[in-house]
Amino acid sequence: MARNLPIGIIQQQNTADTTDNRNRLAAKMRKLASQGARLIVNQELHDSLYFCQTENVDLCDLAVAIPSETTEFYSALARELGVVIVTSLFERRAPGLYHNTAVVFEADGSIAGKYRKMHIPDDPAYYEKFYFTPGDLGFEPIDTSVGRLGVLVCWDQWYPEAARLMALRGAEVLIYPTAIGFESSDTTDEQSRQREAWITVQRGHAVANGLPVVSVNRVGLEPDPSGATNGITFWGSSFVAGPQGEFLFQAPADREVEAVVNVDMERSENVRRWWPFLRDRRIDSYKGLTSRFLD
Repeated sequence: MARNLPIGIIQQQNTADTTDNRNRLAAKMRKLASQGARLIVNQELHDSLYFCQTENVDLCDLAVAIPSETTEFYSALARELGVVIVTSLFERRAPGLYHNTAVVFEADGSIAGKYRKMHIPDDPAYYEKFYFTPGDLGFEPIDTSVGRLGVLVCWDQWYPEAARLMALRGAEVLIYPTAIGFESSDTTDEQSRQREAWITVQRGHAVANGLPVVSVNRVGLEPDPSGATNGITFWGSSFVAGPQGEFLFQAPADREVEAVVNVDMERSENVRRWWPFLRDRRIDSYKGLTSRFLD
């Protein structure tokens, strides 16, 4: 792997017009590629609004097959720009069977691999269990021309087990396409605690595994179609952290951003020598981790 990897990230506010969302992303990816990005990471479910605020079977029509015209759009873009692109799609696997799936396109336009979201939330305004079947591909990194990518999705970012398994399988960077924000009834203090916890836990994955972390969130208010809540204000704050959790870039909470962040991919080797957490793991004593709870 090259010592320096320029990573492009796109923090975007979406509309109900999927074609418009996709075309704006394409324009931003062209800009990032012209600025030297070799890997571009998009936010979770970037082609549409975050439709999981309600349970509505008609919204399953948003799902796309892999491959499909949608994947061909991103395939052609990766080929045109000569960059690796991480996308996040609502996958239609079969009638009534859907996944929240990250698809990684190689710089030649081929599909390098995909990851199906493993941890599926079910909370007010985040009714993802209604739409998504838990992933069945495991925590397997995706090999690309820019390195071995540990791609996970949103709710996965709260689980140290997912990050660790990606690291143990040789991931060289952890990547989290994300859609997370505030519900208006939360106090300002609570909103701040939630956002800071989200940042902190992912920086912890960087530290514990000695790997860079790339987390890309959406931004802006998306109303609740049912009117049951005041919608979600996505908190943006996309960031890139180095293998000691240090910020290499952090986006604002309230506006769209696209940026190229240079990541020293050789730094992980030195950090892991200084802090040999993998060496000192007591793998003989961790059997309880496969239990739901230890009574």
